[in-house]
Amino acid sequence: MTVALALAGCTASPPAADPPPTGRVVPAGGLRLVAFDGCDEALRQLRTAAKAAVGPWGFGADDLRQFSAERATALGGVAKDASGASAAGYSGTNVHEAGVDEPDLVKTDGKRIVTVTRGVLSVVDPASRRVTGRLALDPDAERFSGGEASLLLHGDRALVLLRAGRTVKGPVPGRQTRPGTTPQARLVLLDLAGPPRVVGEYRIDGLLVDARQSGATARVVIRSAPRLDFPYRPDRKTDAQRIAANRAVIDKATLDDWLPRYEIRDDVRTVGTGRIGCDRVSRPAGFSGASMVTVLSFDLGASALGAGDPVTVAADGDTVYSNGARLYVANDQRWRTWRGGPSAARDTNTEIYQFDTAAGTPRFVAAGSVPGWLIDQYALSEWDGHLRVATTTGDTWGRRTTSQSGVYVLRTDGATLTRVGAVTGLGKGERIFAVRFVGGTGYVVTFRQTDPLYGVDLRDPAAPRVTGELKINGYSSYLHPAGDGRLIGVGQDATEQGRVTGTQVSLFDVADPARPARIAQHHVAGGWSEAENDPHAFLYWAPERLVVIPVQRPGVVTDRADSVKGTPSRGVLALRIGDKGFTVAGAVDHPGALTDGGEWTPIRRSLMIDGVLWTVSDAGLKATALSGMTTLAWVPLT
Repeated sequence: MTVALALAGCTASPPAADPPPTGRVVPAGGLRLVAFDGCDEALRQLRTAAKAAVGPWGFGADDLRQFSAERATALGGVAKDASGASAAGYSGTNVHEAGVDEPDLVKTDGKRIVTVTRGVLSVVDPASRRVTGRLALDPDAERFSGGEASLLLHGDRALVLLRAGRTVKGPVPGRQTRPGTTPQARLVLLDLAGPPRVVGEYRIDGLLVDARQSGATARVVIRSAPRLDFPYRPDRKTDAQRIAANRAVIDKATLDDWLPRYEIRDDVRTVGTGRIGCDRVSRPAGFSGASMVTVLSFDLGASALGAGDPVTVAADGDTVYSNGARLYVANDQRWRTWRGGPSAARDTNTEIYQFDTAAGTPRFVAAGSVPGWLIDQYALSEWDGHLRVATTTGDTWGRRTTSQSGVYVLRTDGATLTRVGAVTGLGKGERIFAVRFVGGTGYVVTFRQTDPLYGVDLRDPAAPRVTGELKINGYSSYLHPAGDGRLIGVGQDATEQGRVTGTQVSLFDVADPARPARIAQHHVAGGWSEAENDPHAFLYWAPERLVVIPVQRPGVVTDRADSVKGTPSRGVLALRIGDKGFTVAGAVDHPGALTDGGEWTPIRRSLMIDGVLWTVSDAGLKATALSGMTTLAWVPLT
């Protein structure tokens, strides 16, 4: 594993070599957004861009991205605590930036626990340890694209974000296929002052990318594809024939086919419909016409959701990062080169769009691009007026890997995010597995067989430099500041040959930037933790120096000697950080409960409320006393 800091971005590559191949090359940091000169000009440019980007089967891999599930604080010079813990006696969602909430399947304000699973919202009173409210929102919501519901909480209001689908008569937008379902985002505003009730609902065609909340304001990011019915004609034998037919469809498309449609509802009926106006849409100098990204804003304290005050960019968007005052949307352009086959160039760029979200309607500020691709939102961080981005470039597969990683530092210069510094060449032949920026320092983990942990000094934006490196087996896929110059890593242990052997939790001493060291490790042979892929599953409760993660392992597990057998587990592991490393505080399992599909329901999340550890699964919630890890209550949800 290699841990390093890097800034990164990407630009689009030309489409595959079918007539006529047109595209763009955007210099790093040189991306700009401009408004369309009216609706007629918007339609002309969208058609032109889409015709250049379309392939024989529609918009290539973009339709796969459209239907895939979503992917998901810098406070000092060394690793300080970023647990997300409230000043009160309860924990919040583990988030990237303090004060900026992120949607998740469970929320608490210390007075109640609100969770949404399988389309049903439940409210639990932590004092009486019983369910006090339940509301079915959409029993079918969980069945579309593997997407699960999530929520945001503000006072007596909850905003539930549902990934749903809408049946269409013709082919799915942007794809050459038979009739099916197009993605639709549903945003449901609930009042929790009494029994849960629906206040209003907003529906929009497109894929819910992510959302962020500062105070009562929620910013929701949607990616939508044009509604183009590409013909399903098996008699067209060549790619050239298929592309020509698809371009004929684009020539007949209207602006309505591109602009996202939305519907506003109260608690029982539709009260308004519309589409995003072309005056709300901006574009970069070059774009594919295959998707649009819309940023919506909602006041969770208002009497209704309204129209969302949309701001739209003719671009792709996959990753959302916000520090409250600014929101960034970045995209992954690798699908453009994949569509061209093995011979296509794979050195792509990441495009980044910056919005001012300090107050009111989001305002586009600047755009830029950097080489490579992001692993997740933790590869982005703004500090002291600069955006730091970590990316990997090159091939990361096969025997001859050409990959390496780097950190890029960008500054807003007019309408452009301009590169002012970079450090590259990290983890050659490897790719980034985890990134964490803490104040003026960055930590990057790369991995192929071993895991170097890199520390990068970013205090001088124009001259970032690697200050230290630690090589160990395995890797961390999530890094968390634990205070006092320490860093927690969650990932997989591995053999010298790079074969993973199970979940490991590592404790790093990074107080001396030149000499990072691992001072403790806990290994769960054959285990896997959701916290490895989703930081929301990680809990660090600083007052008790307690780390809690869900761990799953099968009935037979092995250690490095391939000799250890274990018991099946779908519970959580609690570790306490002491002066000499980790001690096991205990483990929690839920009563055996099967879903309707006959699958066991693992524990997904953990919360702390007034000295009680609450664990959450689809089956229910369990309250456990920290003292002795004894069970206090089981609250079933099914």
